[in-house]
Amino acid sequence: MDPLTDPAAGDLWVFGYGSLMWRPGFEYVERFEARLIGAHRALCVYSFVHRGTPERPGLVLGLDRGGACRGIAFRVAATKRADTVAYLRAREQVTMVYREFVRPVRLKTNPERVVPALCYMVDRSHPQYAGRLTLEQQIHHVRQGHGQSGNNRDYVIATVSALEELGYRETELHLLAERLKGVHQTHGAPTTSP
Repeated sequence: MDPLTDPAAGDLWVFGYGSLMWRPGFEYVERFEARLIGAHRALCVYSFVHRGTPERPGLVLGLDRGGACRGIAFRVAATKRADTVAYLRAREQVTMVYREFVRPVRLKTNPERVVPALCYMVDRSHPQYAGRLTLEQQIHHVRQGHGQSGNNRDYVIATVSALEELGYRETELHLLAERLKGVHQTHGAPTTSP
């Protein structure tokens, strides 16, 4: 049996770093701020389904190797384990751009606790892996992106809002969100688009 879906394995922890933070889509018992060491949040995945199409790809987040990532860890009851994993696989693995890993995450509790959590890490060998794009390239893909889950711009702005609610600021993502909201430079003077 798949250890991820076996209820005998006990409760399941899921680490959210993008849309799972603000739209988990599954039942959970507890939710904590958490930190994953060894991977960082990056806008490094071309979206062909949820926030774009193969003809007009959007751009979504992936956990890429190196660094650290703050997010949310959700505890799912053992009885909901199989349903939750099935839901996550249908949502995250549409094109198999992510690999499933169970990694230790540090919960922001007193005292701090470390739990094994299911994480979706980007597969760097997948054709949808975008790598490190310039801000202008990111803006282009996010502005054009629209898929089954909606507008790519809304995805980026909602994720930045979720980070702000946790008290986090990630310079590149925040700068991208500001540009998407319409704040840009013209002839050296900041202007706001109508």
